[in-house]
Amino acid sequence: MKIEKKIWSEYFQKILDGSKTFEVRLADFECNPGDILVLKEYNPETKEYTGRVIEKKVTYVSKTKNFKFWPKEDIDKYGFQVIGFR
Repeated sequence: MKIEKKIWSEYFQKILDGSKTFEVRLADFECNPGDILVLKEYNPETKEYTGRVIEKKVTYVSKTKNFKFWPKEDIDKYGFQVIGFR
């Protein structure tokens, strides 16, 4: 399945450069390994799409709502971070 999403220019460029190999999104849509994430570059200052598009194959999806590794107090204090690696 192809899933289209907007992405701000600074993050689009990092994905294009290869330094950003992950995406953090609200889990308000279904996304599974094998899907194609179609990212459309969006400039938040002009509130317009730039016309640049990149497609990435989804290899892994993890939804944080189900994580119960840490106490709620620690999550409220520190939040989560997503770490990409190769």
